[in-house]
Amino acid sequence: MSLPLDDIHATGKALELVAEAAVPYLDSLATRPVSDPDTATLIGELGGPLPERGDGTVDGVARLLRIGTSAATHSAGPRFFHFVVGGSTPAALAGDWIASLLDQNPGNWAASPFGTQAETVVLCWLKDLFGLPESYGGVLTTSATSANFTALSAARFWWAERHGVNVTTDGLAGLPPMPVFSSGYVHVSTRKALQMLGLGRDTVRRFARDDAGRIDLTALDRALAEADGPAVVVANAGDVNTGDFDPIDEMAELAERHGAWLHVDGAFGLFAAVSPRTRHLVSGIERADSVISDGHKWLNVPYESGFAFVRDAALLGRAFGAWDAPYLPGEGDEHVNYQFLGPDSSRRARALPIWATLRAYGREGHRAMVERHLDLAAHLGRLVEEAPDLELLAPVRLCVVCFRYRRPDVTDLDALNTRLGAELLADGRVFAGTTVYRGMTALRPAIVNWRTTEADVELLVSIVREIGARLDG
Repeated sequence: MSLPLDDIHATGKALELVAEAAVPYLDSLATRPVSDPDTATLIGELGGPLPERGDGTVDGVARLLRIGTSAATHSAGPRFFHFVVGGSTPAALAGDWIASLLDQNPGNWAASPFGTQAETVVLCWLKDLFGLPESYGGVLTTSATSANFTALSAARFWWAERHGVNVTTDGLAGLPPMPVFSSGYVHVSTRKALQMLGLGRDTVRRFARDDAGRIDLTALDRALAEADGPAVVVANAGDVNTGDFDPIDEMAELAERHGAWLHVDGAFGLFAAVSPRTRHLVSGIERADSVISDGHKWLNVPYESGFAFVRDAALLGRAFGAWDAPYLPGEGDEHVNYQFLGPDSSRRARALPIWATLRAYGREGHRAMVERHLDLAAHLGRLVEEAPDLELLAPVRLCVVCFRYRRPDVTDLDALNTRLGAELLADGRVFAGTTVYRGMTALRPAIVNWRTTEADVELLVSIVREIGARLDG
């Protein structure tokens, strides 16, 4: 394919359009709605038949910018409290642009020594930030789900090897079910990873001592003792409804006693390790066999920034394996080749925005960001407790605040809060969705965006109360 001559020379102009639009757009995030219902019709302009003759680089980019800067969900802004999603720091955003500019494939050293080395450095820095041993192996992935898939692939190899099977080469045929135990906090991404691994989404046995999902350690101990062969234990660092934690240290003790694999899902909660105020919540992670987290949450880098760490560094290579392709590096290659350590072969240089933000702000800057969010969550919790029409449903432990709206004239508070949540998202000034916690429909805003201020959380409370008051009982 050859591009029209005007497109070949239009690169600079197209990039200028994006750069010119970027600063006003980013500046507007502090005041604009998260979602503007009046722009919904613009999305339709993305469609239509494939053009026979294209618009050209400049016109095509201009069209996408016009639609996107108006009709996108402005989740990079300070009032997107849904799904535990941060924004992108200035350094991370610039690093992501550099990743697109350089277009590297750090899957193997031969393709990009620069990209491969950036990933190696980033993994070392992240282990240092989280307090994980330097000896752990690791790889960057596309998400927390992909990171869980990667770490549990290593666990599956370890488990199958104890049954005398190389699952990488021979598959699961003839093996018994792999026992997987967790608390009631186990996340859907862990279950999805088990589903993709052929182990079954619904095979996780949950041991909870109450309807909140808190772990029953006695029942877990008994199940591990009765298990037929080695088992995998999943500890959850940061429940999505409340920010609560499983007792990782105590679960590590049980795993060691029974010869089990301990996996820690710390998609956002692992960042508790960054602050001395919350580090105790992840006590014991250094004893885990695998640990994962996700940078697009509390690290505030763009999407496709998951991390998977494994105590036995060799297991990732054995789980994903060299492929005996003569044009690719072999297992004896002196350099690390990340395509053999995870599910992706050709892969984006997703280390660059992570490198940029860690280099720009360092340990101190990221600790300050985490602690500011802790303070904002505590502030939101106090506002909820002070409001006569709001009810705090769980203690504020981290960055998630779980509460609901209530009115004395309404008996079905679940229906009321379900309607309130839908109206809140449709309104668009702030974004905070509903969940079900201890059988109650509730809101669970998460504060992880570097732009969020006290004014933003105060606006959230104001709008929740405003919408709730106007709903019919």
